Amino acid sequence: MGRKKDKNKVIANLTIEKYAAEGKCVTHFDSLGPNNTVTKKVLFVPFAAVGDVADIKILRSRTSFAEGTIERLITPSPVRVSPKCEQFGVCGGCKWQHIPYEEQLKFKQQQVMDALTRIGKVELPECTPIDGSRNIWNYRNKLEFTFSNKRWLTFDEVKSGVEYEDMNALGFHIPNCFDKVLDIRKCWLQDEISNRLRLDIRQFAIDNGVSFYDLRNQVGVLRNMVVRTASTGELMLIVIFGEDNAEQIALVMNHMRDAFPEITSLMYVVNTKCNDAWGDLEAKCWSGKDHIIEEMEGLKFKVGPKSFYQTNSQQAYELYKHTRAFAGLAPDGASADEKPLVYDLYTGTGTIANFVSRQARKVVGIEYVPEAIEDAKVNSAINGIDNTLFYAGDMKDILTIDFINEHGRPDVIITDPPRAGMHEDVINAILFAEPKVIVYVSCNPATQARDLQLLDAKYRVTNIQPVDMFPHTQHVENVVRLERKV
Repeated sequence: MGRKKDKNKVIANLTIEKYAAEGKCVTHFDSLGPNNTVTKKVLFVPFAAVGDVADIKILRSRTSFAEGTIERLITPSPVRVSPKCEQFGVCGGCKWQHIPYEEQLKFKQQQVMDALTRIGKVELPECTPIDGSRNIWNYRNKLEFTFSNKRWLTFDEVKSGVEYEDMNALGFHIPNCFDKVLDIRKCWLQDEISNRLRLDIRQFAIDNGVSFYDLRNQVGVLRNMVVRTASTGELMLIVIFGEDNAEQIALVMNHMRDAFPEITSLMYVVNTKCNDAWGDLEAKCWSGKDHIIEEMEGLKFKVGPKSFYQTNSQQAYELYKHTRAFAGLAPDGASADEKPLVYDLYTGTGTIANFVSRQARKVVGIEYVPEAIEDAKVNSAINGIDNTLFYAGDMKDILTIDFINEHGRPDVIITDPPRAGMHEDVINAILFAEPKVIVYVSCNPATQARDLQLLDAKYRVTNIQPVDMFPHTQHVENVVRLERKV
């Protein structure tokens, strides 16, 4: 009964109490429950700041919690700042632009420790202060945009009653609206070249009658575009077409080649499927190279159109330095016998494996995606690294007792799994291998905490280092060092 009564109510004069998951904030309100009993119900509110006093409208109500939105901001929080982006609150990204970066870092560190404490329930050392991003704007090296012939109209545009002739959009999907795209004028996430490319191709398509994709009816020429930049200055543009129209593909690609000579890798993909995933499709090179080169500490990394590479290049370097330090590898000048055998699980394109190879006897990398493993081998070759071995396949199928017996029990295991964490079979294989040290890199402290509990039988956590890769979002990376119990 309380659920129905609460929905659409405006609760006056609520104070935002603390930050919560998914970038939302928390407050409480009086809710009428069974037998007319009054209880304090948790209320999650996006785009709020701790200390805000506001009237909150209830959008959804469940038995134990509700979700709402700020109807009227009465007294802004003393920490609240003006968002930099004009599309803040509509785009769906960068949800913490209204919170000072120092405050964001405090909560991210607390988020890590809350997860490790509440979920992991293992003995923990003091957490090292979070390593904040050197750049909080224009920090991404990759962005993907969507073309649509039905752009999202803002509430002000809808209220105006104006019928807009130009309904084309090139930008980001509106949250929970698969067929609506917000037309982005300026995005602060990537270097300014990204904005120039996006605005130019949008105008060129309109001027030359090249159709934008209809997301509902699955027709149209221009479907997506991806911009990848590198710290070396190289630039990749990938244009994804929704129709195999050779004439219009050539029209667009030749224009982008001629208008932007700074593009070092101009690629295209034809995707006529019913979904936007194009990882299984051929990416063809129109001009330049079929890759760009990233560089880190003198090492070069080949990044193709489908390659995974940490999207914040500068912070990736800091993340890998923390990982290498926690691994406790051999010092410079050590003999081969003094260097450890390292396993790098979920190695991707072998970035970490190659990064630590100089201080290891051998590094064995395992990754699910075969194309990524081929990139890892290339990255070793172009850097003259000959002490790495890479294997492709499902981690739980590759990392077996037989595999460990064949390649040797590792001295160090570095693991950087996806958000879901590690499969229990993988954890059991690690426990069998009994490395002296495990370095666990995670983009999801909650699943990391769950896995630490499973490793607790033989390992204790000795170091914790959060690293912020994504300013203005709730996401945080965390590096943990575990040592084998005596």
